[in-house]
Amino acid sequence: MPLRAALGMRVVSVAGALAVTVLTACQPGGTAAGQHRAGPRGAVVVASFNFSESELLASIYGLAIEQAGIPVRFELGLGPREIVQPALQQGLVDLVPEYLGTALASLHPQAGAAVRDPAAARRALASALARWHVRVLTPAAAQDQNGLVVTRATARRLHLRTVSDLRQVAAPLILGAPPECPDRPFCLPGLRAAYGLRFARFLPLDTEQQRATALQEGVVNVAVLFTSDGYLAPGNLVLLADNRHLQPPDNVVPVITASVVARYGKRLVAALNAVSARLTSKGLRFLNWRIEFAGKNVRAEARGWLARQGIVPRPG
Repeated sequence: MPLRAALGMRVVSVAGALAVTVLTACQPGGTAAGQHRAGPRGAVVVASFNFSESELLASIYGLAIEQAGIPVRFELGLGPREIVQPALQQGLVDLVPEYLGTALASLHPQAGAAVRDPAAARRALASALARWHVRVLTPAAAQDQNGLVVTRATARRLHLRTVSDLRQVAAPLILGAPPECPDRPFCLPGLRAAYGLRFARFLPLDTEQQRATALQEGVVNVAVLFTSDGYLAPGNLVLLADNRHLQPPDNVVPVITASVVARYGKRLVAALNAVSARLTSKGLRFLNWRIEFAGKNVRAEARGWLARQGIVPRPG
């Protein structure tokens, strides 16, 4: 699962109490962090985790169902998984853009590690969420996984296209990755087991910005980034194909309470599926680049993407 999304899986009972507190504060007159606005009675409450890609996805899905004539209230940047997940389970929010493998592993760690097929991951996640009357809709092609990245110059020099290509050349190379990478099964231990990779050195770097900068400046030769990261959009960095499928499928997928599906029916599901049918990893990288590096507004980028896909009218 993405290291970013895996952080913060702590005690759910405490998280549930936090969720109640945060959602109460998010009602009209509340002061909780994030972007919140009051919505009409019966509105679908669309929530996101507290990082920009999640806020972008929630905005895209929420604006799409709003265009379908369904009232929406946004709770963007609500918090980490230990707040958002219990809030969904308790019906305090209705819709969250999730990641298949990460969501499954948060509920059933062993199952999440074993599933490699997106369809099987969706079935397992649907089964895990059924006790809370939460449905899992059609996943998008877009994924946010851990990925190994090199500069385009390094890829050309060492003839690298896949992670397997690194095996014969890894010995003198330095890997830059999050500090927790040596302990995560889909990071260093998995790279050794699945690909036989042995790097000369591991350099712990906390943020994607640090890792991308270290890569571009030659401080490290290989870096762990997220496969939907905006750093990959300009084309000067190369994402190596995970050809042995170490990473679990982490397709973007809307999860939604059965109660709002019953309330709004096919109109709601069709609007969400229309988004998922068009959302690709390449498109998500471009949007992340626009927001994180070009400084564009999340809501404006979401609406612009929907307009380009013909889901909402183009302005003017």
